[in-house]
Amino acid sequence: MPRLCKPSVSVPEYIITMEETLEFAERVHVGKPQLPLALRLIRNTGVQKRHIVQPIEKTLRHPGLEERNRIYELESKKRCPEVIEKALGNADVTPQEIDAIIYVSCTGFLMPSLTAWLINKMGLRSDTRQIPIAQLGCAAGGAAINRAHDFCLAHPGSNVLIVSCELCSLCYQPDEDDIGSLLSDGLFGDAVAAAVVRGNGGIGIELERNSSYLIPNTEDWISYEVRDTGFHFRLDRRVPGTMEPLAPVLRDFSTNHGWDIGNLDFYLVHAGGPRILDDLAKFLDVDRKVFRHSWATLSEHGNIASAVVLDAARRLFEEDTPMPDATGLIAGFGPGITAEMALGRWADDAPRNLD
Repeated sequence: MPRLCKPSVSVPEYIITMEETLEFAERVHVGKPQLPLALRLIRNTGVQKRHIVQPIEKTLRHPGLEERNRIYELESKKRCPEVIEKALGNADVTPQEIDAIIYVSCTGFLMPSLTAWLINKMGLRSDTRQIPIAQLGCAAGGAAINRAHDFCLAHPGSNVLIVSCELCSLCYQPDEDDIGSLLSDGLFGDAVAAAVVRGNGGIGIELERNSSYLIPNTEDWISYEVRDTGFHFRLDRRVPGTMEPLAPVLRDFSTNHGWDIGNLDFYLVHAGGPRILDDLAKFLDVDRKVFRHSWATLSEHGNIASAVVLDAARRLFEEDTPMPDATGLIAGFGPGITAEMALGRWADDAPRNLD
Protein backbone atom coordinates (compact mmCIF):
# COMPACT_ATOMS: atom_id res chain seq x y z
CA MET A 1 0.00 0.00 0.00
CA PRO A 2 1.13 3.62 -0.51
CA ARG A 3 3.05 5.14 2.39
CA LEU A 4 3.39 8.73 3.52
CA CYS A 5 7.07 9.17 4.38
CA LYS A 6 8.52 11.69 6.80
CA PRO A 7 7.74 15.28 5.73
CA SER A 8 10.28 18.07 5.64
CA VAL A 9 9.14 21.48 6.92
CA SER A 10 10.81 24.87 6.86
CA VAL A 11 9.68 28.19 8.32
CA PRO A 12 11.10 31.63 7.41
CA GLU A 13 13.68 33.44 9.48
CA TYR A 14 11.55 36.42 10.54
CA ILE A 15 9.63 35.83 13.78
CA ILE A 16 6.72 37.67 15.33
CA THR A 17 5.68 36.76 18.87
CA MET A 18 2.24 36.90 20.45
CA GLU A 19 3.26 40.01 22.38
CA GLU A 20 4.46 41.74 19.21
CA THR A 21 1.28 40.78 17.38
CA LEU A 22 -0.86 42.40 20.07
CA GLU A 23 1.35 45.51 20.07
CA PHE A 24 1.15 45.91 16.29
CA ALA A 25 -2.63 45.33 16.29
CA GLU A 26 -3.12 48.01 18.94
CA ARG A 27 -0.95 50.47 17.02
CA VAL A 28 -2.19 49.81 13.48
CA HIS A 29 -5.90 49.52 14.33
CA VAL A 30 -6.08 51.98 17.22
CA GLY A 31 -9.56 53.27 17.96
CA LYS A 32 -11.41 50.59 16.01
CA PRO A 33 -14.46 49.36 17.97
CA GLN A 34 -13.72 45.70 17.16
CA LEU A 35 -10.16 45.87 18.48
CA PRO A 36 -10.74 44.86 22.15
CA LEU A 37 -12.61 41.71 21.11
CA ALA A 38 -10.00 40.90 18.46
CA LEU A 39 -7.17 41.26 20.98
CA ARG A 40 -8.95 38.91 23.38
CA LEU A 41 -9.48 36.34 20.63
CA ILE A 42 -5.85 36.56 19.52
CA ARG A 43 -4.68 36.00 23.11
CA ASN A 44 -6.82 32.88 23.25
CA THR A 45 -5.37 31.32 20.08
CA GLY A 46 -2.39 29.88 21.93
CA VAL A 47 -0.08 31.00 19.13
CA GLN A 48 3.18 31.93 20.84
CA LYS A 49 5.07 32.87 17.68
CA ARG A 50 4.84 32.81 13.89
CA HIS A 51 7.35 32.97 11.08
CA ILE A 52 7.02 35.34 8.10
CA VAL A 53 8.99 35.81 4.86
CA GLN A 54 9.59 39.55 5.32
CA PRO A 55 10.40 41.80 8.27
CA ILE A 56 7.23 42.91 10.01
CA GLU A 57 7.66 46.52 8.83
CA LYS A 58 7.43 45.35 5.20
CA THR A 59 4.63 42.91 5.98
CA LEU A 60 2.46 45.70 7.38
CA ARG A 61 2.79 47.74 4.19
CA HIS A 62 0.83 46.90 1.06
CA PRO A 63 2.92 47.48 -2.11
CA GLY A 64 0.13 46.26 -4.40
CA LEU A 65 -0.97 42.91 -5.76
CA GLU A 66 1.65 42.82 -8.52
CA GLU A 67 4.55 43.30 -6.11
CA ARG A 68 3.13 40.87 -3.57
CA ASN A 69 2.78 38.17 -6.21
CA ARG A 70 6.34 38.87 -7.37
CA ILE A 71 7.52 38.30 -3.80
CA TYR A 72 5.46 35.11 -3.63
CA GLU A 73 7.18 33.76 -6.74
CA LEU A 74 10.63 34.82 -5.53
CA GLU A 75 10.19 33.35 -2.05
CA SER A 76 8.57 30.11 -3.18
CA LYS A 77 11.39 29.44 -5.63
CA LYS A 78 13.93 30.35 -2.97
CA ARG A 79 12.50 28.09 -0.25
CA CYS A 80 10.94 25.02 -1.91
CA PRO A 81 14.00 23.24 -3.37
CA GLU A 82 15.81 22.64 -0.06
CA VAL A 83 12.64 21.35 1.59
CA ILE A 84 11.99 19.03 -1.35
CA GLU A 85 15.54 17.65 -1.26
CA LYS A 86 15.09 16.73 2.40
CA ALA A 87 11.71 15.11 1.74
CA LEU A 88 13.19 13.02 -1.07
CA GLY A 89 16.00 11.97 1.27
CA ASN A 90 13.51 11.08 4.00
CA ALA A 91 11.71 8.81 1.54
CA ASP A 92 14.92 7.34 0.12
CA VAL A 93 13.94 8.19 -3.47
CA THR A 94 15.64 10.21 -6.20
CA PRO A 95 14.03 13.00 -8.27
CA GLN A 96 13.95 10.64 -11.25
CA GLU A 97 11.77 8.22 -9.29
CA ILE A 98 8.98 10.76 -8.80
CA ASP A 99 5.99 10.10 -11.05
CA ALA A 100 3.69 12.96 -10.02
CA ILE A 101 4.04 16.24 -8.15
CA ILE A 102 1.18 17.83 -6.23
CA TYR A 103 1.70 21.51 -5.38
CA VAL A 104 -0.70 23.15 -2.94
CA SER A 105 -0.90 26.82 -2.06
CA CYS A 106 -3.65 29.40 -1.53
CA THR A 107 -1.46 32.47 -0.92
CA GLY A 108 -0.18 33.35 -4.40
CA PHE A 109 -0.86 32.67 -8.07
CA LEU A 110 1.50 31.44 -10.79
CA MET A 111 0.82 30.13 -14.29
CA PRO A 112 2.36 27.84 -15.23
CA SER A 113 2.16 26.34 -11.79
CA LEU A 114 5.35 26.13 -9.77
CA THR A 115 5.24 22.41 -10.61
CA ALA A 116 6.75 23.16 -14.04
CA TRP A 117 9.62 25.15 -12.55
CA LEU A 118 10.23 22.48 -9.90
CA ILE A 119 10.37 19.68 -12.48
CA ASN A 120 13.12 21.58 -14.31
CA LYS A 121 14.91 22.82 -11.20
CA MET A 122 14.88 19.57 -9.22
CA GLY A 123 15.69 17.24 -12.12
CA LEU A 124 12.36 15.41 -12.18
CA ARG A 125 11.44 13.54 -15.36
CA SER A 126 9.73 15.48 -18.13
CA ASP A 127 6.79 13.06 -18.02
CA THR A 128 6.11 13.77 -14.34
CA ARG A 129 2.38 14.40 -13.85
CA GLN A 130 1.54 17.90 -12.55
CA ILE A 131 -1.32 18.32 -10.08
CA PRO A 132 -1.57 21.89 -8.73
CA ILE A 133 -4.26 22.54 -6.10
CA ALA A 134 -4.95 26.21 -5.38
CA GLN A 135 -8.42 26.68 -3.94
CA LEU A 136 -8.89 24.22 -1.08
CA GLY A 137 -7.13 26.45 1.45
CA CYS A 138 -6.23 24.72 4.69
CA ALA A 139 -7.88 21.47 3.55
CA ALA A 140 -5.37 21.15 0.71
CA GLY A 141 -2.75 19.39 2.83
CA GLY A 142 -5.14 16.54 3.51
CA ALA A 143 -6.36 16.64 -0.08
CA ALA A 144 -2.79 16.35 -1.38
CA ILE A 145 -2.17 13.24 0.72
CA ASN A 146 -5.45 11.73 -0.48
CA ARG A 147 -4.83 12.50 -4.15
CA ALA A 148 -1.33 11.05 -3.84
CA HIS A 149 -2.89 7.93 -2.31
CA ASP A 150 -5.37 7.74 -5.19
CA PHE A 151 -2.62 8.19 -7.78
CA CYS A 152 -0.53 5.40 -6.29
CA LEU A 153 -3.52 3.07 -6.28
CA ALA A 154 -4.29 3.92 -9.91
CA HIS A 155 -0.63 3.60 -10.92
CA PRO A 156 0.88 0.86 -8.72
CA GLY A 157 4.49 1.38 -7.73
CA SER A 158 4.42 5.15 -8.41
CA ASN A 159 5.89 7.79 -6.12
CA VAL A 160 4.21 11.16 -5.58
CA LEU A 161 5.89 14.32 -4.29
CA ILE A 162 3.70 16.69 -2.27
CA VAL A 163 4.77 20.34 -1.87
CA SER A 164 2.94 22.91 0.26
CA CYS A 165 3.99 26.56 0.09
CA GLU A 166 1.88 28.88 2.23
CA LEU A 167 3.06 32.49 2.57
CA CYS A 168 0.03 33.75 4.44
CA SER A 169 1.67 37.03 5.49
CA LEU A 170 1.56 38.17 1.86
CA CYS A 171 -2.25 38.28 2.13
CA TYR A 172 -2.31 40.84 4.97
CA GLN A 173 -4.71 43.71 4.24
CA PRO A 174 -3.90 46.81 6.37
CA ASP A 175 -7.30 48.41 5.85
CA GLU A 176 -9.35 45.40 6.96
CA ASP A 177 -10.59 45.72 10.54
CA ASP A 178 -13.51 43.28 10.83
CA ILE A 179 -13.20 40.61 13.52
CA GLY A 180 -12.44 37.80 11.08
CA SER A 181 -9.61 39.75 9.43
CA LEU A 182 -8.10 40.92 12.72
CA LEU A 183 -8.20 37.40 14.13
CA SER A 184 -6.57 35.91 11.02
CA ASP A 185 -3.87 38.59 11.23
CA GLY A 186 -2.89 37.12 14.59
CA LEU A 187 -3.32 33.46 13.66
CA PHE A 188 -1.72 32.64 10.29
CA GLY A 189 1.96 32.01 9.67
CA ASP A 190 4.24 31.13 6.75
CA ALA A 191 5.77 27.73 6.02
CA VAL A 192 6.95 25.40 3.27
CA ALA A 193 6.52 21.64 3.57
CA ALA A 194 7.10 18.61 1.38
CA ALA A 195 6.63 14.86 1.62
CA VAL A 196 6.70 11.80 -0.59
CA VAL A 197 3.99 9.17 -0.81
CA ARG A 198 5.74 6.01 -1.98
CA GLY A 199 3.88 3.35 -3.90
CA ASN A 200 6.06 0.61 -2.44
CA GLY A 201 8.32 0.33 0.59
CA GLY A 202 9.64 3.03 2.85
CA ILE A 203 8.99 3.91 6.47
CA GLY A 204 5.90 5.85 7.43
CA ILE A 205 2.12 5.87 7.45
CA GLU A 206 0.61 3.21 5.23
CA LEU A 207 -2.50 4.83 3.77
CA GLU A 208 -5.51 2.52 3.81
CA ARG A 209 -8.58 4.65 3.16
CA ASN A 210 -9.46 8.25 2.31
CA SER A 211 -12.59 10.31 1.92
CA SER A 212 -13.88 13.85 1.42
CA TYR A 213 -16.92 15.58 2.86
CA LEU A 214 -18.56 18.93 2.17
CA ILE A 215 -20.87 20.50 4.75
CA PRO A 216 -23.87 21.58 2.64
CA ASN A 217 -24.44 25.28 1.99
CA THR A 218 -21.35 26.57 3.81
CA GLU A 219 -19.28 27.66 0.81
CA ASP A 220 -19.31 31.31 1.88
CA TRP A 221 -18.10 30.63 5.44
CA ILE A 222 -14.41 30.67 4.46
CA SER A 223 -13.57 32.54 1.29
CA TYR A 224 -11.43 35.02 -0.58
CA GLU A 225 -12.79 38.20 -2.07
CA VAL A 226 -10.43 38.98 -4.94
CA ARG A 227 -9.98 42.74 -5.37
CA ASP A 228 -7.44 45.10 -6.91
CA THR A 229 -5.45 44.79 -3.68
CA GLY A 230 -5.40 40.98 -3.80
CA PHE A 231 -6.95 38.30 -1.63
CA HIS A 232 -9.24 39.48 1.17
CA PHE A 233 -9.84 36.66 3.65
CA ARG A 234 -13.43 36.20 4.83
CA LEU A 235 -14.19 34.12 7.92
CA ASP A 236 -17.76 33.57 9.10
CA ARG A 237 -18.38 33.56 12.85
CA ARG A 238 -19.93 30.08 12.52
CA VAL A 239 -16.68 28.43 11.34
CA PRO A 240 -15.36 27.54 14.83
CA GLY A 241 -18.50 25.47 15.38
CA THR A 242 -17.99 23.21 12.37
CA MET A 243 -16.52 20.34 14.35
CA GLU A 244 -19.96 19.43 15.72
CA PRO A 245 -21.30 18.36 12.28
CA LEU A 246 -17.92 17.02 11.12
CA ALA A 247 -17.19 14.79 14.14
CA PRO A 248 -19.95 12.26 13.22
CA VAL A 249 -18.56 12.18 9.67
CA LEU A 250 -15.11 11.33 10.99
CA ARG A 251 -16.60 8.75 13.34
CA ASP A 252 -18.57 7.03 10.55
CA PHE A 253 -15.52 7.15 8.26
CA SER A 254 -13.48 5.30 10.88
CA THR A 255 -16.28 2.87 11.81
CA ASN A 256 -16.77 1.91 8.16
CA HIS A 257 -13.11 0.90 8.13
CA GLY A 258 -13.57 -1.20 11.25
CA TRP A 259 -11.72 1.23 13.54
CA ASP A 260 -12.86 3.09 16.66
CA ILE A 261 -12.23 6.82 16.13
CA GLY A 262 -11.82 7.28 19.88
CA ASN A 263 -9.17 4.60 20.22
CA LEU A 264 -6.54 5.34 17.58
CA ASP A 265 -2.83 5.67 18.27
CA PHE A 266 -2.21 9.03 16.56
CA TYR A 267 -4.24 11.97 15.25
CA LEU A 268 -2.82 14.44 12.70
CA VAL A 269 -5.46 17.14 12.45
CA HIS A 270 -5.52 20.61 10.94
CA ALA A 271 -4.94 23.18 13.67
CA GLY A 272 -7.26 25.93 12.45
CA GLY A 273 -7.50 27.37 15.93
CA PRO A 274 -7.89 26.27 19.54
CA ARG A 275 -11.65 25.83 19.43
CA ILE A 276 -11.38 23.51 16.42
CA LEU A 277 -9.12 21.17 18.38
CA ASP A 278 -11.02 21.48 21.65
CA ASP A 279 -14.39 20.86 20.00
CA LEU A 280 -13.08 17.92 18.03
CA ALA A 281 -11.77 16.36 21.23
CA LYS A 282 -15.16 16.94 22.85
CA PHE A 283 -17.29 15.52 20.03
CA LEU A 284 -14.99 12.56 19.38
CA ASP A 285 -14.79 11.92 23.13
CA VAL A 286 -10.99 11.87 23.20
CA ASP A 287 -8.46 13.66 25.40
CA ARG A 288 -7.34 16.94 23.81
CA LYS A 289 -3.76 15.75 24.33
CA VAL A 290 -4.14 13.26 21.46
CA PHE A 291 -3.83 16.32 19.20
CA ARG A 292 -0.47 17.24 20.76
CA HIS A 293 1.27 17.47 17.37
CA SER A 294 -1.37 19.87 16.06
CA TRP A 295 -1.25 21.91 19.28
CA ALA A 296 2.53 22.18 18.95
CA THR A 297 2.26 23.40 15.34
CA LEU A 298 -0.35 25.98 16.35
CA SER A 299 1.75 27.24 19.26
CA GLU A 300 5.08 27.41 17.43
CA HIS A 301 4.03 28.35 13.89
CA GLY A 302 0.39 29.46 14.01
CA ASN A 303 -2.07 28.26 11.40
CA ILE A 304 0.17 27.47 8.42
CA ALA A 305 -2.77 26.49 6.22
CA SER A 306 -2.21 23.38 4.07
CA ALA A 307 1.19 22.75 5.69
CA VAL A 308 -0.32 22.02 9.14
CA VAL A 309 -1.01 18.31 8.62
CA LEU A 310 2.44 17.79 7.14
CA ASP A 311 4.08 19.54 10.08
CA ALA A 312 2.00 17.50 12.53
CA ALA A 313 3.10 14.36 10.69
CA ARG A 314 6.73 15.44 10.91
CA ARG A 315 6.37 15.73 14.66
CA LEU A 316 4.95 12.21 14.84
CA PHE A 317 7.99 10.87 12.97
CA GLU A 318 10.35 12.71 15.33
CA GLU A 319 8.64 11.41 18.46
CA ASP A 320 9.40 7.98 19.82
CA THR A 321 8.84 5.61 16.90
CA PRO A 322 5.23 4.36 16.88
CA MET A 323 4.65 0.68 17.34
CA PRO A 324 4.22 -1.30 14.12
CA ASP A 325 0.60 -1.22 12.94
CA ALA A 326 -0.22 1.79 15.15
CA THR A 327 -3.42 3.26 13.70
CA GLY A 328 -4.11 6.90 13.00
CA LEU A 329 -6.22 9.63 11.43
CA ILE A 330 -5.16 12.47 9.14
CA ALA A 331 -7.71 15.26 8.65
CA GLY A 332 -7.63 18.67 7.02
CA PHE A 333 -10.44 21.23 7.06
CA GLY A 334 -10.93 24.25 4.84
CA PRO A 335 -13.16 26.27 2.53
CA GLY A 336 -16.31 24.61 1.36
CA ILE A 337 -16.59 23.75 4.29
CA THR A 338 -14.47 20.79 3.19
CA ALA A 339 -13.00 17.92 5.19
CA GLU A 340 -10.28 15.68 3.73
CA MET A 341 -9.77 12.50 5.78
CA ALA A 342 -7.39 9.56 5.69
CA LEU A 343 -6.77 6.49 7.82
CA GLY A 344 -3.46 4.69 7.98
CA ARG A 345 -1.17 2.59 10.11
CA TRP A 346 2.53 2.79 10.93
CA ALA A 347 4.79 0.60 8.79
CA ASP A 348 8.50 0.36 9.50
CA ASP A 349 9.91 -2.02 6.90
CA ALA A 350 13.58 -1.35 6.29
CA PRO A 351 14.15 1.10 3.42
CA ARG A 352 15.51 -0.32 0.22
CA ASN A 353 19.12 0.29 -0.85
CA LEU A 354 19.36 2.47 -3.95
CA ASP A 355 23.03 1.55 -4.58
